[in-house]
Amino acid sequence: YFPPPRLRALHLLCVPVSLPAARLRPTAPPRSFQLDYEQDCFRKDGAPFRYVSGSIHYARIPRPAWRDRLLKMYMSGLNAVQVYVPWNYHEPLPGVYDFSGDRDVEAFLDLTAELGLLVILRPGPYICAEWEMGGLPAWLLWKSDIVLRSSDPAFLAAVDSWLHVLLPKIKPRLYQHGGNIISVQVENEYGSYYACDYDYLRHLLGSFRALLGGEALLFTTDGARAEELRCGTLQGLYATVDFGPDSNVTEAFGAQRSIEPRGPLVNSEYYTGWLDYWGGAHASTSAAQVARGLADMLRLGANVNMYMFHGGTNFAYWSGADLKAQYKPVTTSYDYDAPLSEAGDPTEKLFAIRTVISKFQPLPVGPMPPATPKYAYGRVDLRKHADLLDVLHVLSPSGPIRSQFPLTFEAIKQVRGWAHWGTSRETLGWGKGAHGSPLSLSVLGQTPRDQVKQWDWHRLLLVLWQPGSCSPSHGILFRSQGKPHCLIFPPPPPQGLLGNLSLDSSPLSTWLIYPLAIDAAVQQGWPHAALPQSSGRGRSGPAFYTGTFETPGIAWDTFVKFPGWSKGQLWINGFNLGRYWPRRGPQQTLFVPGSVLRVGCPNNITVLELEGAPPTPFLLFLDQPLLNRTLSPMNSKPSGWGVRLKTYVV
Repeated sequence: YFPPPRLRALHLLCVPVSLPAARLRPTAPPRSFQLDYEQDCFRKDGAPFRYVSGSIHYARIPRPAWRDRLLKMYMSGLNAVQVYVPWNYHEPLPGVYDFSGDRDVEAFLDLTAELGLLVILRPGPYICAEWEMGGLPAWLLWKSDIVLRSSDPAFLAAVDSWLHVLLPKIKPRLYQHGGNIISVQVENEYGSYYACDYDYLRHLLGSFRALLGGEALLFTTDGARAEELRCGTLQGLYATVDFGPDSNVTEAFGAQRSIEPRGPLVNSEYYTGWLDYWGGAHASTSAAQVARGLADMLRLGANVNMYMFHGGTNFAYWSGADLKAQYKPVTTSYDYDAPLSEAGDPTEKLFAIRTVISKFQPLPVGPMPPATPKYAYGRVDLRKHADLLDVLHVLSPSGPIRSQFPLTFEAIKQVRGWAHWGTSRETLGWGKGAHGSPLSLSVLGQTPRDQVKQWDWHRLLLVLWQPGSCSPSHGILFRSQGKPHCLIFPPPPPQGLLGNLSLDSSPLSTWLIYPLAIDAAVQQGWPHAALPQSSGRGRSGPAFYTGTFETPGIAWDTFVKFPGWSKGQLWINGFNLGRYWPRRGPQQTLFVPGSVLRVGCPNNITVLELEGAPPTPFLLFLDQPLLNRTLSPMNSKPSGWGVRLKTYVV
């Protein structure tokens, strides 16, 4: 086709013109993060890559501290962080989601990208992590016959609903889509679970692939034992292992090679320390031992994630409990003897690890950020506000649930926290009980009889009545000490009273059950906005105490000690700082982040003491933690109030 002469010039403007190569903008190669089975390594954008990572849990750190902790990890020489997503932290009730404030996982992930850190994401649905119920929502147990971590249709339906909310937030942040998430774990240590349900793993694999795409690198993590790897691995999921510095590195990676003959060596959880249990000693692992094991793995070319690099705190009721040979609740502190302390301070262990990393890859230029400032605010006197029994109407605004027989936490739809089972003095048979007739109750349900003492049942239940008391209302207060996180057996038994209470072999009836919303009340300003209740009845036992203090123009981190207190819960300015239990130890102080405190106005303290406050109640704010002192043996009993249960049945 030859255009007329008068159109020829215009036509030439539309003809593509070849420009010099120097003036062409080069096309960026596609981003990729893949397995290389020939060279036994990862490939990032086509080049061999090895990560040195550390675990950090945003749910255990107040949001204002995220940047400080992540920056310290980056300056330690890490090129990646490993992050859990606790399902129950984001879906407190079925279909109710919370990704705001401290729960804004997208903001946390964006911050890691801003600081130049890659992410290894572990979204569960089960995570363990010494987190309450391993991250699974307690409301799953409202269906009494549900089989957790299995192909039970009821469980899969709940999982699918959650993944369809979470994973679309994750997909745009995958490395191949321009983000910084290089790999995603499916489930967690499933080989330790009794069910060994491959249909469940296949279902999860299908869901992750459908929601994240075919290019996402998916993996599993299990202990370095044949039986764990047998049930925890699946074709299509790259198998990794976890082990600590006391393990034989060659044997542990040999276990991974039995499942993955080729590909990168990966220790997904290299233990820098360990968790603490109430009544035990504070865990401690030598810095030299941790550094030596890390060097051995890096010399082999292995990829390593250190669990934990920063532990943080189990605020509120989020600490879990171990339930293997015995029931062992986890402390509020999740310090973990990690390289970054609970308060985010660099330790000797951190600098030992940093030195090892420097021998294998360059460190960032610049100094390590210093420890955050701490302040000893000193003594704060408290006063008793009210006995718990006198404010049930405040803490349970919808009123009690009436039932002929006791109902469990699950039956009253109480997810965690507290509940009170009450009955009138006449119903309880006060005269007989006061003379010492035996009380019988069933608390543990499925738990074997020989584990009753190990469950420490007298610490889970408080009998709120006394001989000689004039109180018209009596009953039992149950506190959720922490649902087991290590779900390797069938689901834990329901919580609360599982059977009826009997007196002289006669069942008691007509119960008033109060689900207590203590946190909601405290967050709304109670009890500081209310007048103190009269305490003239002489009753002892669970009670609320209040006090205030002002900061001298600063709001720095601090640690609160409980001289003479027994066990309970602490709130400051409505923030639930967690459980204290100095009589049991080893933890004697609670960490108070400076971000919780206020400058220029009073800071409100609320304490719920369960077993008896000191005669002159006060708290002591220190500039350092006390984490390693146990004052009482494991089998110590509360004293000074209550009726001792003489018999119990299971």
